[in-house]
Amino acid sequence: MTVIGFAGLGRMGRPMCANLVRAGYPVVATDLRPECEQLAHSLGAQWSASTEATATRADVLITMLPGPAEVHDALLGAGGGLAALAPGATWIDMSSSSPDAAEPIQRLARERGVHTLEAPVGGGIPAARDGSLQLFAAGDAAVFASQRPLLEVLGDPARTHHLGPHGAGYTAKLLVNLLWFGQAIAAGEALLLARAAGLDLRVLHEVLNSSSAASTFLRRDLAALLTGDYLESFGLDRICEELGALDAMARAHGVPFELSDLVSRTHQRALRHFGPRDGELLAVALLEEQAGTQLRYDR
Repeated sequence: MTVIGFAGLGRMGRPMCANLVRAGYPVVATDLRPECEQLAHSLGAQWSASTEATATRADVLITMLPGPAEVHDALLGAGGGLAALAPGATWIDMSSSSPDAAEPIQRLARERGVHTLEAPVGGGIPAARDGSLQLFAAGDAAVFASQRPLLEVLGDPARTHHLGPHGAGYTAKLLVNLLWFGQAIAAGEALLLARAAGLDLRVLHEVLNSSSAASTFLRRDLAALLTGDYLESFGLDRICEELGALDAMARAHGVPFELSDLVSRTHQRALRHFGPRDGELLAVALLEEQAGTQLRYDR
């Protein structure tokens, strides 16, 4: 079978690697942290100490890394994997990145005869665990078609989309995140006003879920905030990095971006206040501190 090289055994990468092994693929895993060798073996994967050594053995190299800087280092840095991939091999980047950051690496890969595909993911750790991630794929349509069976081990087939040429997948994933973070801030402000006005947040949450304002965020994620969970699975510094990439894209294209810029600046204030902590809802925690109250279900 196709040998899969898998770089990145973080919170998302671990269950994704395990799913590939369970599907019968031979997997060679790597991570910058040497202590992940035992983890790789526990998942049923083989281990290599570098991306270069992994890529030497791989027909398909998957990178699932924290951000564009880590992807660059894994492919082009010391012990990087790009030069070790054989012509005809495929590199699939499933990390969150930006078109500008990824394009030079994709171009070098194609010059070497390596096929490239981007497929950043949505859905979080539970979806990674049960293989139901949403995949925002982009690149050559023929490469996508050839790798679709592999991708559908990791993602929900009904939510595995080919969005167009390179860059479209990264952009779509960034836009989804932007809208989610914007909804989080809008919901936080609305509920702070509701609490100040004396509304019962438990009842209001039910009302919102059956109203024209209903959304996936309100239905699925707001409950975490209202029980004190700030969703500590993604760092504030990474959030600001992603929002900053979109700000730059908006300026380059000359499109209005005022509301989204406010979302970005609110998260930057949260980063300065809390530091690079994990917490997708920490911008709302900042609003809570400003209001002098926490949003919690009324007991």
